[in-house]
Amino acid sequence: MSGHGFHVHGPHDHEVEHAAHKGDSFSGKIAVMTAILATIGALFGYMGGATQNDAAMFKNNAAIKKTEASNQWNYYQAKSNKQNLAELAQTLPGVDKDKYKAEVARYKTEKEDIKKKAEELEAKSLDWDKKSDKSMHEHHQWALAMTAIQIAISLAAITLLTRKSWLEYAAYGVAVVGALFGIAAWFHVSPAAWLGIGGH
Repeated sequence: MSGHGFHVHGPHDHEVEHAAHKGDSFSGKIAVMTAILATIGALFGYMGGATQNDAAMFKNNAAIKKTEASNQWNYYQAKSNKQNLAELAQTLPGVDKDKYKAEVARYKTEKEDIKKKAEELEAKSLDWDKKSDKSMHEHHQWALAMTAIQIAISLAAITLLTRKSWLEYAAYGVAVVGALFGIAAWFHVSPAAWLGIGGH
């Protein structure tokens, strides 16, 4: 502990500081790669969060439209009940049949308008659901890209500690995979489709 406060450094931090003092090109290269990967990871993380938020908002919109459609169908049912009563009233003796016949015709017209509106709301709900599913699929792709970048960063840290060349190449390889997943997410293409095994 010093007068400047208490600081805890991980092995990776010590290795980078040591490399900076020695002018170690290997460690410097890995440190730069780690910084670049951290920046890319931050961008992927942001996009993953944004698509997840969009999916939640779209799902909420779908639920609202579904509720509105349900209300319209309830209204439609109420008009059907009134129409049935008016049809029944026509059969009773001593009533103004023309009056109830006009009511039946009015309820039929009103029901058609209500039905049309309910169906439109259901279609909008389905559309919002599809948008939500699409955004959630994109979120999973960004999360996959982010995971690969995090693994690459971890491999880079281990490379600094062990100074093993094969770990350096493994870090580069996983970083490339993460970048490809990110590109796939950006262009809305499933990595599985690239490999010819299906996908959206």
